[in-house]
Amino acid sequence: MPEDDSISASAYEAQLELLQIELSKLQRHFIACGDKILVLFEGRDAAGKDGSIKRIIEHLSPRETRVVALGAPSDRERSAWYFQRYVAHLPTAQEFVLFNRSWYNRAGVEKVMGFCTKAQHAEFMQSVLPFEQMLVDSGIKLLKYYLDISKSEQKERLEDRRRDPLKQWKIGAVDTVALKHWKAYSAARDEMLLHTHNAVTPWSVVRADNKRLARLNLIRDLLSRLDYAGKDVDLVTPDPEIVFEFSADALADGRLAR
Repeated sequence: MPEDDSISASAYEAQLELLQIELSKLQRHFIACGDKILVLFEGRDAAGKDGSIKRIIEHLSPRETRVVALGAPSDRERSAWYFQRYVAHLPTAQEFVLFNRSWYNRAGVEKVMGFCTKAQHAEFMQSVLPFEQMLVDSGIKLLKYYLDISKSEQKERLEDRRRDPLKQWKIGAVDTVALKHWKAYSAARDEMLLHTHNAVTPWSVVRADNKRLARLNLIRDLLSRLDYAGKDVDLVTPDPEIVFEFSADALADGRLAR
């Protein structure tokens, strides 16, 4: 699928390399300091979570970097405390952990597809912020990103997956009905952001129709939010038209896809 011509492939690669050097600086710093970093990636199917995560971890030490992408819960996991299976994957000292979808699955896919009850969804919405507060109080640095794409862009990307034999693994039962449930997913997204955005663990929204600009600015925003030695402040300043901290105004002013 052709990329938007607002940034050339060569300019994208050059900027990405500089940002990946900054990520290496960040890793050296948090290993030395024993920091625990956790980043959550949420968004509709085909929003670009996989590609963004791939560029973030590409040149980082695999020993201290983990990507967590959990499948459907087992019968045993469904009978346990909802957050229990996620707790096992939380970062310890010196670790950088990225969740490709997280406990917020309950606020999105599970709610829309009927994989949880209304009572389970309500309980989640009530308990998720106290849970995240506990994580922060324990010393975990928690960042939350929602990658937002338009309906037309999602349609094009899902069709590209079906055509590309190298992307067949990305196609699942939920993907096939993603467009059918567009409005329901929009409503679930809005409710999730409104009720779980807060000063301690705020949501950052990435306007992700342009993959290259979304990846670059997501990385910039991530780097800008974490302290590390030798940071190039100018380099890691994101474009506020692409990445911004969520506010209720974004639901009405056109910054979130409808």
